[in-house]
Amino acid sequence: MNLAASKAGRPTFFDLSDRAKLRVSGADAVRYLNGQITNDLRKAGPASTIQASILTAKGKFSAHVFISRESDEVFLLDADPELREDLSARLERYIIADDVQLEDVTDEFSLFHIIGQMAPAPSDGVRIAAAERFGIPGWDCWFDRGTQPERQEAFAEEFDFCDVDCAELSRIERGIPRWGRELTGEIIPMEANLEASSIDYGKGCYIGQEVISRMKMSGQTNKRLCGLISLDDSPLESGARMTSAANSDREVGWITSATRSGRLGKQIGLGYVKRGFNENGTQLLAGTVPVVVTALPFI
Repeated sequence: MNLAASKAGRPTFFDLSDRAKLRVSGADAVRYLNGQITNDLRKAGPASTIQASILTAKGKFSAHVFISRESDEVFLLDADPELREDLSARLERYIIADDVQLEDVTDEFSLFHIIGQMAPAPSDGVRIAAAERFGIPGWDCWFDRGTQPERQEAFAEEFDFCDVDCAELSRIERGIPRWGRELTGEIIPMEANLEASSIDYGKGCYIGQEVISRMKMSGQTNKRLCGLISLDDSPLESGARMTSAANSDREVGWITSATRSGRLGKQIGLGYVKRGFNENGTQLLAGTVPVVVTALPFI
């Protein structure tokens, strides 16, 4: 299935309802959140969603989130399902004397995402916000979890459904990192190619900013998330270590996600490759499989 539209020319929708969801509210919500995230919260509105990273003092990931504004002092954050408990604990830790309330609303809302340039038609009980979750423009649709069965049926009449396997294939083809694969507590946003989409260098201070600013000034990262293509069409394996094709004893990276792309007719993967070996066209070995480094996105 084409990510932008199906073969029938209809837009595609994804069910992201299992993502962890937090409501952040209170008179100090804007100031507090801006001190936690890499992006500028002022960009988030009722009809616009931003990406942001939440970091440790060393500039490494605690979470990667999407944020929209529910009302003046109320924001909705969503993240990969694995972060449901950790994200709440991380944010709670830095509420000192702030007028800020955190509420887990994962089970309160369903979240569908539609790929397409045009916003879906307004519907009672559905809040629509522009969002770019798969590297191309799309739309988030938030609604009460209790209405999901009928919403799902209505969406399926108008859009083509992309299930879990389809979504994973689309994510890898577009080079989109996810928690537990490309994003872990050992990775810095620039290494995951999230600088343009989730970092605002003109905003105020936030936790981890000093490290991020130093990396911007140096213009270098120790490693970078890259696309990988199997040269002999052998399947790639997540977790496989990569070595230099010229020196199989020198480890230069690892694979984080892998799949076969029917559209490309190739075995592809995402992985981190060290500086000096991550130029496009560089040939490496993933285990015993020859691979070539390529630019992202694949499609």
